Amino acid sequence: MSTPVLELTDVTFRRDGNQIIDGISLTVRAGEHWALLGPNGAGKSTLLGFCGALTHPTTGTVRVLGAQLGRVELQKLRRSIGHVDPRHPLRSPLPVRDVVLTGLTGSVDTPMRWSPTTDQIDTATAALDAVGMGAKAERNWLTLSQGERGRALIARALITAPRLLLLDEPTTGLDVAAREQLLHTIDSLDRTYPELASVLVTHHLEELPTTTGHALLIANGRTVAAGTAAETITTAYISAAFDHPVHVTREGGRWSARSPLAQPV
Repeated sequence: MSTPVLELTDVTFRRDGNQIIDGISLTVRAGEHWALLGPNGAGKSTLLGFCGALTHPTTGTVRVLGAQLGRVELQKLRRSIGHVDPRHPLRSPLPVRDVVLTGLTGSVDTPMRWSPTTDQIDTATAALDAVGMGAKAERNWLTLSQGERGRALIARALITAPRLLLLDEPTTGLDVAAREQLLHTIDSLDRTYPELASVLVTHHLEELPTTTGHALLIANGRTVAAGTAAETITTAYISAAFDHPVHVTREGGRWSARSPLAQPV
């Protein structure tokens, strides 16, 4: 069994006297692809902050890539974590390749007086090729569709050769076609980066890639179920997590959920 890439042990988090996370544990190993599922306000973003070494728990232990939070230099650790957020705040007309290169500097825009090396440019090009965006490397960022930006942001996250990839609701705001293209890109990473571990946050089962092998379901800051996707993404557990009767099905490796109370039109 491979060494854990991510370990959360009985973590809690309190803010202004409110318990946001209450005793959650999670272990992610190299090559595993986890879904973090739960309703709005369940605590998913807080947990993702632990995973990305951005937030410390109130109690409990977080170990990322073998290093324990509170005992490691965070900036160095974060360079080995890829983070994909569709709300990336860039508003300047950088070429797509330059946006990908900002993954090396950890900045939104290109830093002043910084120029990439030839090897770094080649790495950015390879990352864009890996997500099917190589032909658009010179395009202006502002001219890209939301789906194209999503794929470019995955390339940006991959440029540092991370061991852990965090995807924060990556299909937010996408139409059906763009969503499917992005999910296909995420699925392809299992072949091109077989040792890469990932955690994808969503509250829609339809947004889960086929490579999802494990899932953590949470509600009200507590674990509802955790384990293999087949064991956890079920009618019973999803209904419990979302506090509503939901019928879960899986076909062709993809999940869907529908209320049994819904009537055909």
